[in-house]
Amino acid sequence: MKKFNIFNVLIVAVLTVFAGSAMAKSEMLLDQYHFSKGVKCASCHGDAQPREAVTMMKCVQCHNTKKLAEKTKDMKPTNVHNNRHFGTETKCLSCHKIHQKSENACVSCHPRWNFIVP
Repeated sequence: MKKFNIFNVLIVAVLTVFAGSAMAKSEMLLDQYHFSKGVKCASCHGDAQPREAVTMMKCVQCHNTKKLAEKTKDMKPTNVHNNRHFGTETKCLSCHKIHQKSENACVSCHPRWNFIVP
């Protein structure tokens, strides 16, 4: 019986580590995520002081909107990256926040579209 209890403790410990790391990744802000992938602040903001605001034109230098729309074509109930309002040119920063938690901008008019935004 003692081995069974130790085994359970080990399983819970391992699952806690994996769940914690998954939660940390999902709660990571986009600036932290980009930095973890080697993207420096100046890559998006430029070298000017004060830092330049990031525009959609800067986002699409690395993130192709047409490819993103194709990758998310099976989203239900709709593909937010290719929608009737803006096609594939929805402003990235409408949902994706860089230095704060991202938000679902669609939900204000479409309450049933409960998308989780990275």
